[in-house]
Amino acid sequence: MYELLIILAERFSIIALLAFVLSKAEFFKKIIYNSRVTKKDLLLTMVIFGVIGIAGTYIGVPIKDAIANSRVVGPMVAGLIGGPLVGLGAGLIAGVHRFFLGGFTAMSCGISTILEGFSGGLIRKYYKGEHVPWELAFVAGFIGEAVQMLIILATARPFSQALELVDIVGLPMMIVNATGIAVFMVIIKSVFDEKEQISAVQAKIALDIASKTLPYLRKGLNEESAQKTAEIILACTNVSAVAITNRKKILAHVGIASDHHKVGMPLLTHATKETIKTGEIRIAKSKDEIGCLYEDCPLSSAVIVPLFKYDKLVGTLKLYKGGNKSRNNVISNTEIELAKGLGHLISYQLEIADAEYQRKLATEAKLEALQAQINPHFLFNALNTVISFIRTKPDKARELLINLSEYFRHNLKNVGKYVTIEQELNNINAYLYIEKARFGDKLNVEQDIDKSVLSYYMPSFILQPIVENAVKHGIIPKGEGGNIKIKIKDEKNYINFCVEDNGIGINKKEQENLLKEGFGKGVGIGLYNVNERLTTIFCKDCSLMVESKENIGTKVSFKIPKTYLKKDDVYEKIESINY
Repeated sequence: MYELLIILAERFSIIALLAFVLSKAEFFKKIIYNSRVTKKDLLLTMVIFGVIGIAGTYIGVPIKDAIANSRVVGPMVAGLIGGPLVGLGAGLIAGVHRFFLGGFTAMSCGISTILEGFSGGLIRKYYKGEHVPWELAFVAGFIGEAVQMLIILATARPFSQALELVDIVGLPMMIVNATGIAVFMVIIKSVFDEKEQISAVQAKIALDIASKTLPYLRKGLNEESAQKTAEIILACTNVSAVAITNRKKILAHVGIASDHHKVGMPLLTHATKETIKTGEIRIAKSKDEIGCLYEDCPLSSAVIVPLFKYDKLVGTLKLYKGGNKSRNNVISNTEIELAKGLGHLISYQLEIADAEYQRKLATEAKLEALQAQINPHFLFNALNTVISFIRTKPDKARELLINLSEYFRHNLKNVGKYVTIEQELNNINAYLYIEKARFGDKLNVEQDIDKSVLSYYMPSFILQPIVENAVKHGIIPKGEGGNIKIKIKDEKNYINFCVEDNGIGINKKEQENLLKEGFGKGVGIGLYNVNERLTTIFCKDCSLMVESKENIGTKVSFKIPKTYLKKDDVYEKIESINY
């Protein structure tokens, strides 16, 4: 028995080698991955594993008019990877072959082979995992071979000869064949793991490329963004060239063949035109399939992936191999899968860029609408002040109107834009000049400004409504007047703004609803608009903070990150955090 065990194990090594070779076949990988398996693939699997079963018979050891063999390995593995139909088909091929070889166990072995192939398929059907683990495969093989021994005892005659045969071959075949089936499943798992590793590498490369290309693609698909994207992809991969096109022309081509695949030229290759026409991925494995118009083009293989934006085809991404005869110039499956992933990522980025652009337009429209609400709020107060001086002090009224016109000329020019803090303060001073003309000594203003922040930028018309509320709803109702203090301080990463008055204050109920849309009249209107602009442009951390006590005064403050207010790149940085 021990010698038979060794012999069977040695002979099974031939099948193990065949299993390793088979694991490299594309149709075999598709079945393992459950990836678009065709009827042809299933039929091919049945035949190949049926032949493996036949090979297991021929390399078996003849014993007492029977054969100690590894026939069952092929059909059961076929079932474990392909399901009941595949296992049954492979079992029929190997089982019928065994039946026609003859011998007193011909019928028994033929039936058991078919049953074991089918039982392997049932395990695959009802097992919920992605692949059957080798431990389960070993148990299934061991039990399957035990059942075969029982079938031999039940059907083979004479019984005494069958019993003697089972006594000799039973345990060795159960151990070797169960081990063989387990080994087959280990090899299959290695194929699956290989795909997982490749997918992980592809994902890492794709994410790395995505993070590097996002700043360029958020500007949309144009020659500049396409050139940067193609350069990044070429640097991160082992392809020979990368190209990006729109529907009509080349937007970028880096790597070999860039001497004739030039930016701005119409599409040159037949394969690209076909992808544009059909909207489907195209794989070209030769120069002829690429179809470049230039006879000496060094590009020898390619994968062309369509790029979409909201299901509309807008261009292509192309990865090429070629040029160097000392290396493999055929585009690999790994590079094809990577190209597919990059195509999806770039398409998503283009959609995001479009969505961000639409959001930018909507945000600008919202800011202009808010500014339009604020400007009349000040205008009516200013005109009332001018009216009060027209008869008694016409020269003063004229001076006020000049200041008012300059003030509005500046604000209309800078709707939705950014001005320096110094410019914003000049506008506030123009406003206060008008208000002081009206209220005289009742209004006192103190300013505590860090000169270091005056050149930083801020959204226009942010401080004026806060100062206006302090004057109109804090100081003036007090009767005897009061003081307003404007503070702008440099505090490391932020610039802090604060407007404080010693006016009548705000009651608790009003404070709770102060920054809500549609709340009341007066103080709430201006502050709500200002708060909306701050949170829309920056973030919630930059919202207004209001502290107030009745008959003591009110303090309104907010902060803006200095990072986004530097004068040299304010617009680019502001847009980068909002749009």
